[in-house]
Amino acid sequence: MIRVTRERRRASSASVIYGLPDDELVATAKALKQLCGSGGTTKNGAIEIQGDHRERIVAWFLARGRCAKLAGG
Repeated sequence: MIRVTRERRRASSASVIYGLPDDELVATAKALKQLCGSGGTTKNGAIEIQGDHRERIVAWFLARGRCAKLAGG
């Protein structure tokens, strides 16, 4: 199960994606950064995208047949 959460980072927020296999992290992070038009990174088995793009990210996973859901606030 892929979980997409929002976390506060200083004065802004970041969308964090958990639950992806380690071999897919880099390629998925690159595709999501292009989709959202923002920066991001992979840390500790998670993808962090700058800004609150949760709905767009979940829709991207669902369009590719992956099970993803919003988590947290």
